[in-house]
Amino acid sequence: MTATGTEPATPAGKQAAAVNAPKRAPSARDMAGRKREYETIYILRPDSTTDVIAQVNQKIRTVIETGGGTLLKVDNWGKRKLAYEVKKQLKGIYLFFAYLGTAGIVEEVERNLRLTDSVIRYYSVKMGENIDPAVRVTEGAFDFEEAVFGSADEPRGGRGEG
Repeated sequence: MTATGTEPATPAGKQAAAVNAPKRAPSARDMAGRKREYETIYILRPDSTTDVIAQVNQKIRTVIETGGGTLLKVDNWGKRKLAYEVKKQLKGIYLFFAYLGTAGIVEEVERNLRLTDSVIRYYSVKMGENIDPAVRVTEGAFDFEEAVFGSADEPRGGRGEG
């Protein structure tokens, strides 16, 4: 207890309150058994190591899966020049996530990205509503390990390759 005797002295009380917080209520527009499709692109510092990239990707993957979401695609676009300076950086490592989830999952993904020091920018877009997860997941499978540990410096595919 603190000097006032009303609050716990450890931060564990705050963590317990955050865990016990009510989840976001589903939207009235959402159909039962259906999810929304989202895409999130985030940019890491250009000096990030492969271990840092893997750690951030694993963190976001865990957030999506614990939030009841389904990962559709992960892609490492590699190191690219930014259109303008962001947090004193002229280059960045681009990463792409496509996933299905409920209404509150993007808030949690973006909160985790905001708290990660190596992330310099992120952007999420809702691609569709009322997507049937059974149909969407079977359309295309991907290898998470290949996407995470793919070359961080060279983008896969793209212009100029023949």
